[in-house]
Amino acid sequence: MDQSNRYADLTLAEDRLIAGGRHVLCAYAMRPKEGDYLAAAAHFAAESSTGTNVEVCTTDDFTRGVDALVYEIDPARELTKIAFPVELFDRNLIDGKAMAASFLTLTVGNNQGMGDIAYAKLLDFHVPPDFLRLFDGPAANIADFWRVLGRPRANGGMVVGTIVKPKLGLRPRPFADACHDFWLGGDFVKNDEPQGNQVFAPLKETMRAVADAMARAQDETGEAKLFSANVTADDPAEIMARADAILEIFGANASHVAFLVDGYVAGPTAVACVRRNYPGQFLHYHRAGHGAVTSPQSKRGYTALVLAKLARLLGASGLHVGAMGYGKMEGYPADRAIADMLTADDAQGSHFRQPWCGMKSTTPIISGGMNALRLPGLFANLGHADVIQTCGGGVFGHLDGPAAGARSIRQAVDAWRAGADLPSYARDHAELARAFASFPQDADALYPGWRAILGG
Repeated sequence: MDQSNRYADLTLAEDRLIAGGRHVLCAYAMRPKEGDYLAAAAHFAAESSTGTNVEVCTTDDFTRGVDALVYEIDPARELTKIAFPVELFDRNLIDGKAMAASFLTLTVGNNQGMGDIAYAKLLDFHVPPDFLRLFDGPAANIADFWRVLGRPRANGGMVVGTIVKPKLGLRPRPFADACHDFWLGGDFVKNDEPQGNQVFAPLKETMRAVADAMARAQDETGEAKLFSANVTADDPAEIMARADAILEIFGANASHVAFLVDGYVAGPTAVACVRRNYPGQFLHYHRAGHGAVTSPQSKRGYTALVLAKLARLLGASGLHVGAMGYGKMEGYPADRAIADMLTADDAQGSHFRQPWCGMKSTTPIISGGMNALRLPGLFANLGHADVIQTCGGGVFGHLDGPAAGARSIRQAVDAWRAGADLPSYARDHAELARAFASFPQDADALYPGWRAILGG
C-alpha cells in the first residue's frame, strides 16, 4: 500500500523544520527490496510512528497531526530523512523527562524488520533545543577527575589509565596487585567489561583488595588515584547493590571511584539508573557489543555517531570512542567527529548540526591497542589530549612493567605537546625509550630510523 500521500511531504524544508523546533530529524541509509523508493520510505515512516500496513478505523485527525513525515529522499545515495514530531516520544511519569528507550523504539524499532525494506541504518539525528533539555545529560565528566587529581578544572590534560589484563581469570589479590603496580606510575584503572562477581573473584573481596591497593599507592606516590568499577547488571536493584557496596568499601576514597556500565548490552535503563541514583560519581559508559550495529559492515541499526549522541543525552560522563584507527580496534581518523560531538557545545554530525545548549560534555575514553608510540598520531588527529587514555597491553607489555609503561605514556604526550620528534625525545626519557624496545613492530612501522637514534 502506497502511503506517501500521508507519510511524506517533500515540500518541507529542513531549515524550517529545525527553526520550528518541534521535530526530531533522522537521516537513514535506506534501500527498499523493490518498488518505488518514496512509497517504501513512507511505509517506513508509518511503521515508525502512527501507521501500519493497512488503513485502520481508529485513526483520527489528531493522530494524523503527529505522523512522522519523509521530507527528503535521494534514491541514488540511498538516503532518507524523516521528521518525527516531538509529541510522539514517551515521557517519564515522575518528572516529565524524555527517555532514550523511547527514541530507540521509534527510530530503530520495528522498522528494522520490515519485509519491504532491504536495510535501513540510522546515520545521524537532530534534537531540537526544547526537547534536548528534557534529557538528563552528564552530571560529571573529566573535570571532576581533574579535581580529584589536584589539577586545574580546565585543560587538565590526559588521565593516564589502563585495563588490567587478562580481562578475566585473575583472583582478587593478583588483580589488586596489578592495579597497585600501575598506580605507581599512572592515574586510572578500569574494570574490563566482563569483570563483575565471578565465583573466583567475588566482587566485594576484589573491591576490598583494590581499595587497599589504591590507599597504598596514594601513600607511596603522594598522588590521588582513580578506579572504574563495573556495576553492570540486568536488574537496577542489583546495579545499586553493587554501587552501594563499592562506595562503602572505598570509604574516604569514594570520590575516586567511577561506575562502569555496559551501556550497549545493558541498555539505557542501566545507564539512567546510575546517572539518576549516583549523580556524584563519574558514569563510565562502555560500549562493548556496539559493533554489531555500528560497524560500517552492518546495514542495519545505527552508527557510532548516533550511539555517542545518545550517550551524552543519557548522561554518560565518559564514553569509549576507540582509537580512531590508531589502535587494534576497527576505527578511522574521521571518528574524531564522534569525539567532537561529545565535547563541543555545537557540533557538526554526518548530516545534522547539533547545538547542545550548554549541556555538560562527555569525555572521550581512548582504548583499543594503544601504546606510547601510537599516541602522538592520535592526538595530532584529535587536536588535544583532554581525554582518558586506557592502555592495556600498552603498559603491561612494557619491558619494565606497568608503572614504567604508564610513565612512557605521559612522556609520549609531553613530546607531542612539545612538537618533538618522538625517538629524539626518548633519548632523555628512559621509559619512553624502552617503549620502543617493548613494541618493536610499531616502532619500525611508525619511526623507521629509531634504532639509529636510540641504539636499539
